[in-house]
Amino acid sequence: MRLKKINDLPPEMRNGATEYYYAILKKKRVSLFFKRCFDVVVSLFLLALLSPVMLVVAIAIKIDSRGPVFYRQTRVTQYNKTFRIFKFRTMVANADKIGTQVTVNGDPRITRVGRLIRKVRIDELPQLIDVLRGKMTFVGTRPEVPKYTEKYTDEMMATLLLPAGITSEASIYYKDESRLLDASSDPDETYVKEILPVKMYYNLKAIENFGFFHDIKIMFMTVFAVLGKDYRGDYEDSQKKDENGADEQ
Repeated sequence: MRLKKINDLPPEMRNGATEYYYAILKKKRVSLFFKRCFDVVVSLFLLALLSPVMLVVAIAIKIDSRGPVFYRQTRVTQYNKTFRIFKFRTMVANADKIGTQVTVNGDPRITRVGRLIRKVRIDELPQLIDVLRGKMTFVGTRPEVPKYTEKYTDEMMATLLLPAGITSEASIYYKDESRLLDASSDPDETYVKEILPVKMYYNLKAIENFGFFHDIKIMFMTVFAVLGKDYRGDYEDSQKKDENGADEQ
């Protein structure tokens, strides 16, 4: 995995905030190389190992509701490029045309099989194909739809220096997304103004701490989180420190 030269970044990413994170990643070339090697080898291994499970899930989806097995939505990845993500379909066909692009608990568009596989995150398994293709990586900022990346601040654009990821620190630490969306009368606005800034706090911090073995740690934490372990992030503590600092001034 190589970084483009900074002058070759898309115009929307050439700003002071992104350059700060670019300088950090530029010093981690060895980790970037091993990150891509790991992505290729492990995605191939897991696709072979989990193919029977994926076949069973595919059959269940087709039996449960009409529509394709895979959900192919346009998402954004490295360098603000779009791609069509692979996910198992968990909603009725054309769900994105009959509702918002964020999902709330109890969403009537979710199918019976979809509810089950979302609970254990099996719907994410086909993203191994995207990892193998180089469109995604195992650990990185979760891929957003273009309507949300268009609202990124200059600093948030730095998360697009790396490919979108299957899991991330934000996915592990941030637990309030569903609760806030469920209580909102405008889920899209709530996502952009309240949820996205918190998730980006963790995503940007992950770039500052980037390293191959740090990625491995996040992958193990993800497994434990799916199995029920609760992890606490430090976003609220950081906000209190900022507030205290402002008060002192």
